[in-house]
Amino acid sequence: MPERILIAEDDPRQAEIVRRYLQAAGWDPVVVGDGRAAIAAIRQRVPDLLVLDVLMPEIDGRDVCRVLRVDHDLPILMLTARSSADDRVLGLEIGADDYLTKPYDPRELVARVRSLLRRATARPPADDGLRVGRIVVDTAGHTVRVDGAEVPCTRGEFAVLAALAAEPGRVFSRRQLAERISGLDRNATDRGIDMHVVNLRRKLERDPRRPEHLLTVHGVGYKLTGGAAG
Repeated sequence: MPERILIAEDDPRQAEIVRRYLQAAGWDPVVVGDGRAAIAAIRQRVPDLLVLDVLMPEIDGRDVCRVLRVDHDLPILMLTARSSADDRVLGLEIGADDYLTKPYDPRELVARVRSLLRRATARPPADDGLRVGRIVVDTAGHTVRVDGAEVPCTRGEFAVLAALAAEPGRVFSRRQLAERISGLDRNATDRGIDMHVVNLRRKLERDPRRPEHLLTVHGVGYKLTGGAAG
């Protein structure tokens, strides 16, 4: 059964071009014209991948991404007319898996979609979970729990946390962590790692301003411990 791909694009001509290329590549593309319709469509049936335009009526692409990341971990390819590093980092921060700047070659879009779907089907080896203090990282089920409650994480956040949890107390540099997530986040940069850490602290720590688990080792990088004294 072909993978279902949702295209959220308010330009009918552009949406039709994308739909035709994705269909020709063997997938099942579905088009919606605004952010509100995209959220409704995903809540009705979660697709295998979302192609998401940033500038849309009703709800823009960034807000769509923020809403979806609360409950869903589907791959998201964001389309934007802006190419600045700040825009790419913001997309990474809110959970986009890849970015494509307009105007783009539809053949490149197809290649990006194929790459994201391939990564999404890869599964880490099964285990019983990595426990570090209050935090349990289940690499087989791709879930994170804090004090028994599940915490939603993006692919990049999960990859960073899993790397740290696999070796508690070890200090990882930003470059080392970027290498660990390079197959999941195209914009795996030092600043991107910092954004992941900020988001993880919001989700994991009792007080993100005074982290007990995800600690900064100044001038070196980050480490995960079972508590403030770890």
